[in-house]
Parts: sequence; structure tokens; C-alpha cells
Amino acid sequence: MPLFGLLPHSPAVDAVVVLVATGFIWLGSGWLETSAERLSAYYGLPPVVQGSIVVAIGSSFPELSSVVFAALAGVFDMGVGAIVGSAIFNILVIPALSGLVSERSLETNRTLVYKEAQFYMIAVSVLVVTFALAVIYAPAPDATLVGYITRPLAMLPLLLYGLYIFIQWQDVADSETAGVDDGVPVIRRWLLLAAGLVVILLAVEQLVGSVEALSHSFGVPDFLAGVTVVAAATSLPDLIVSVRSARGGNSLTSLANVFGSNTFDLLVAIPVGVLIIGSVPIDFATAVPMMGVLTFATILLFAALRTDLSLTHNEAYLLALTYLLFVVWVVAETVGVTNLIR
Repeated sequence: MPLFGLLPHSPAVDAVVVLVATGFIWLGSGWLETSAERLSAYYGLPPVVQGSIVVAIGSSFPELSSVVFAALAGVFDMGVGAIVGSAIFNILVIPALSGLVSERSLETNRTLVYKEAQFYMIAVSVLVVTFALAVIYAPAPDATLVGYITRPLAMLPLLLYGLYIFIQWQDVADSETAGVDDGVPVIRRWLLLAAGLVVILLAVEQLVGSVEALSHSFGVPDFLAGVTVVAAATSLPDLIVSVRSARGGNSLTSLANVFGSNTFDLLVAIPVGVLIIGSVPIDFATAVPMMGVLTFATILLFAALRTDLSLTHNEAYLLALTYLLFVVWVVAETVGVTNLIR
């Protein structure tokens, strides 16, 4: 029930709750990301590690929360849709807007392109393999191309993320970046970070419930509702962080946040939902086309970043146009104009 049972479900009430919850997600994420950024500087983490681990995990907390609450509510498809849709949004929209707000091309380097981007491509592949193994070894008895992701299968992407953390830890060990003290007590930064997490948790719980009610009211499948509405709302923190970093001239943090956030979403957020529930169904026919779009978007961004190790304004426009076409396709699928998702 909206507002923890104080209001009944209705399309108007649920729409207002979605907007208000999105605002609180933005507020809590601002607290969380500011604290994470300052703590990273205080402990002397390199810019790429700061963007791909600390800031990325902080800004990915809404996606993780959406999967957990969706799994608890019995609409895991919405949670998976939110993760995949958020990943597509992050890969296409965030670099596009970051590149457009920057006066010059967004500069990158070989470490970001060949380590972060390529590791993210591996993450996408591992998640598809996990879905396939679910269909092969734990098929649903009454449906084709539907399988159950079990806790042992969920450990595969989690183990890969453990490798990712190890690689980043090695980079921190090799770095000689000095810590920066901004004068604010460290304990205050940690408390503000914790407060941001609590606000995000409460807001996402309301968001998932209201989007679920709206999707049922209008006959929208849970997965498609997650890909669009929930994905855009939970990606707001990532958008704010990357655009702000790009405007401040820190293009490495801006782009590293995109890859780090998506890597966390795919390798941690979805498996955590499975570990909580124990076993969840995944529709291979629905998930794989979306993962195909995500793979195409990732290749497109990788190619754009590799050309002269920068993202130009024209390439940013291309990324934005690609996302617009994706939204048009999702709407066409929803209303039945196209039928590529079985």
C-alpha cells in the first residue's frame, strides 16, 4: 500500500508516489554520493577506482534495493527488468548527457577502455550464461525457455565480481595517490552516507510497489515496467554523479561510474535477489533480447570511447538517439505493434 498502508492503491495515487519516491531517491543519493566521493578522496583512492567502486556502488544502491523489494514482492521480473533497463540507460544516456554538458570531448584513457569496458563486457556475458544455465539445468516444468536461477547459479556472477574487486584492490595498492582532508570529520561523512542509504531504501520500497500497481492497472508486463519506469528512476543517481563529474572536468570518474555501476548491478544486484528468495524464475525469451540490446549498446559505447580515446559531441548525440530508438521499440512491444519479445 502507498505510504506504508496509509493510502489505497489507485492510478492517480500511485503516479504521485512514483514521482515523490523518485525525488527522495535523488535526495538520498545526493547524500550518499557526496559522502562516498569525499571518503574516497580522504582515503586516497585513484580516480578510476573511486568512480568504478565507491561512487558506483553508492549510486547503484537504488537498483540493488529495487531488486530486493521486487523479489520480496514476488515480481522478480520487474527487478531484473529494472537492472537491465538501468544498464541500458547508463550505457547510452549518461555518457551522452555527460558528453553534451562538457565543453570539450570527454577524455578517457586506455585503463578505462581496456580494463573497465572490457570487464563489463565479460559481466554481460556471464549473466547471459547464468540465465542459460538456469533454463538448461533448472527448467520450469510447465513453460518453455523458463528456468529457475538457484543460489548455486547466483554465485557465478558474485564470484566474478569478487575478481573485479581484487583487480581494483591491486590498482589501489599500486597507486601513490595522497589522501585529501576537507576538514569535515570522517564520522560525519559516514553518518551522512548511512542516512542516504536509509532514505533510498524507504523510497525504493514505495516506488516498486506503486509501479507494480500501475503496471497491473494498465496491463503492462512487470519486466517492461521495470525496464522503463523503475530503471529510469533508479538510474537518476548515476546520471547526477556522472554529469556533475563531467561538468567539473573529471571525465574519468564520470565514465568509470557508468561501467562500475553497471558491473555491480549485473554481478551483485540480481544474484542478491536470488540469494534472498532462494530460487527465482527467469524467462529466457524475454531476458535475452534485452541483454542483446545491452550488448549492442556496450559495443557502441566502447567503439565511441576507443576512437581517439574520447567521446565527442557527435558520438554523444548518436548514443542518445540509440536510446530513443530503444524506448520506441519497448513502447511498440508493449502495445503489440511488434512482437520480437516472445
